Amino acid sequence: MPSGVFIMSKTHSTQKALDIFRQHNGQLRTSEALRLGIHPATLYALRDTGELDQISRGLYRLADLPPLSNPDLVVVARKIPQAVICLISALAFHELTLQIPHVVDIALASHTERAILKQPPIRVYWYSGLAFTEGVEVHQIDVVPVKIYGPEKSLADAFKYRNKIGLDVALEALKFFRQRPTFNADKLLHYARICRVEKIMRPYLEALA
Repeated sequence: MPSGVFIMSKTHSTQKALDIFRQHNGQLRTSEALRLGIHPATLYALRDTGELDQISRGLYRLADLPPLSNPDLVVVARKIPQAVICLISALAFHELTLQIPHVVDIALASHTERAILKQPPIRVYWYSGLAFTEGVEVHQIDVVPVKIYGPEKSLADAFKYRNKIGLDVALEALKFFRQRPTFNADKLLHYARICRVEKIMRPYLEALA
């Protein structure tokens, strides 16, 4: 009898944990799961039985959900919510580069605590003032809000950090973006002024006109 009671209790706690995950889009950090009443033993048991996938350290997701379309950006957004996806990672998201990101480029406000994340690998750039706050878009990726600089701001950043990522990457992105019907030179130059690269970018922009 005591054994049967134990099994019933365990099944109830497991189902309750799965229900909590479903109520939160199927994905929770360990701290969130514990705060919502999921016992650590239940969490690890669901992981061990394959009902939860551990997509990063301290981040779990229901295994029966569709595969993540962009797992690296989702993990970064969940674990470093103050970060903004930038540079090559942002250009790749907007399909403005042929480069394949091997790390996730993120912008953090100057003087904030340095973010540490083992997986996926990240590369941190420190931004300040309008260069950090302007041009941020929020995209829903696998039901997770991810902050990413828009295409115009990402292009301006590429010229600003051309010595780090390569001028060829910035020029490639500018060429791709110039061909789009949504291209707006005034908007692009607005962000170029914020990033203090208008004089550098303008000759290349005029050459493509």
